[in-house]
Amino acid sequence: MRFLALAAFLTVACQPAAALWPLPRNLQTGSSTLRLSKLFTITVAGGGVPNDLWDAIVRTEAQLAKDKLGRLVVGRGTSDAKSFAGAKTLSKLTLKLGSGHKFSTLTSDAQKAPEDRDEAYELVVPSDGSPATLTANSSLGLFRGLTTFTQLWYEYEGTTYTVSAPFKIEDSPAYPYRGLMLDTARNYFPVSDIKRTLDAMSAVKLNQFHWHVVDSQSFPIQIPGFTELSAKGAYSSSQVYTPQDVKDIIAYAGARGIDVMAEVDTPGHTSIIAEAHPEYIACPGATPWATYANEPPAGQLRFANATVTNYVANMFTAMVKMFPSTLFSTGGDELNTKCYDIDAPTQAALKESGSTLEQALDKFTQATHKSLTDKGKTPVVWEEMVLVHNVTLAPETKVLVWISSENVKAVAQSGHKLIHAASDYFYLDCGHGGWVGDFPSGNSWCDPFKTWQRAYTFDPVANLTAEEAKLVYGGQHLLWTEQSGPENLDTTVWPRAASSAELFWYGPGGDVAKALPRLHDLSYRLRKRGINSISLQPEWCALRDGVCDLTA
Repeated sequence: MRFLALAAFLTVACQPAAALWPLPRNLQTGSSTLRLSKLFTITVAGGGVPNDLWDAIVRTEAQLAKDKLGRLVVGRGTSDAKSFAGAKTLSKLTLKLGSGHKFSTLTSDAQKAPEDRDEAYELVVPSDGSPATLTANSSLGLFRGLTTFTQLWYEYEGTTYTVSAPFKIEDSPAYPYRGLMLDTARNYFPVSDIKRTLDAMSAVKLNQFHWHVVDSQSFPIQIPGFTELSAKGAYSSSQVYTPQDVKDIIAYAGARGIDVMAEVDTPGHTSIIAEAHPEYIACPGATPWATYANEPPAGQLRFANATVTNYVANMFTAMVKMFPSTLFSTGGDELNTKCYDIDAPTQAALKESGSTLEQALDKFTQATHKSLTDKGKTPVVWEEMVLVHNVTLAPETKVLVWISSENVKAVAQSGHKLIHAASDYFYLDCGHGGWVGDFPSGNSWCDPFKTWQRAYTFDPVANLTAEEAKLVYGGQHLLWTEQSGPENLDTTVWPRAASSAELFWYGPGGDVAKALPRLHDLSYRLRKRGINSISLQPEWCALRDGVCDLTA
């Protein structure tokens, strides 16, 4: 199967079907022109079709009508026009479930545990004008196939067409978790920006929105029973996510095949809680901040205090009622012990209990994670909770490897499933210069800028044994937003984040030279859909495959 997929890759790389992103794992194409009928329709075989799948079909038909993307060749399709007269016309695409399968909602399929999501599909588009067929065993699989179908077509002077029919595609992801993390605490992003990001994610078959919703700088989410946190911790009363906003975002994501995993990073990165509960935070606002925190303002949970532990556990219980995902991230990174060294209440609590700081952290972690597992949720943590701290984690806990890709091996040896999020490959904020004030020579800590090529060439199983490789859950790009806001969200993320979308869908080993024409195509198509994806090269290069390669 891998040989066939590689052969298909080598074939399609020089074919007009190069628009497809991520690349299907098994793809066969032809060289015939096929037009899309102006009366083209999508039908579904059988009854019981869920409303959100019907909505996805309507959106697909709208994209086919509105994309109007000219083929990225010199003349933008002029040379294709002569083949239109003799071309057959496709009038119908029929969706159907595999034998023995029943419809469930697209949203419920998307919100299953990643390993339980069935995203496989088969798409057949004949060249003779007979109906195309899309078959899958789930609504989610059908939706992934619809996403692929929209990428087959170009437009020239009112004709929507392909020059690569027939198509036969058998496709499924290499890894179950394919995500994007957005930090909405350093800077606030309106709901409309999050929805647009979800649209772009869906276009490249990403399935996990990791929402780093709060941090030391702000607490913008309103949690029922804990509204004092956002009332005192949001930047303003207009910069909050209400329960209805959260519900709206989750529904919007689910209808696009995406699950939403919330993160409340504890016990570090919590200084903002002091605005509502100063008694819960150690060394609040301590200076110089660089001594007591990785970013200003300093302040961390007094986790040695049982009252604080109970408060956080109860907050998690309230939050999981808002988020149907099976995954919930409790963070656990960048804990600064110097903060606790100078915090008298923490030292008194440790002395009274006869515990060390690490023992208190273990107790806090077990209690807060129990509030999640009691509700059927799987905790997700940053790598320090495995590699730095001696805490007890449930076997099913997932671990985000972020500090360096060199730490993947050690995390795998812990036996936990891991999510690739290494700063040396997947951090979208790197390379924009230092953001701290009064430091004119400063650079970002994770320089240099991480190009799409860098992420695309990552090997998820490098240096792992065959058994350790089975622990790779997937991976994601991440945007920490010290220097990002609504004004540059799209241009910072897209199309770079699409590189990991293909890496974790198709698998490693792709050729950046052959991927570039397809990524050009994707970026142009995203712009047609209202996502401000950047240009990767001068258009002169985009229209001429390979001529701007360094060795051309």
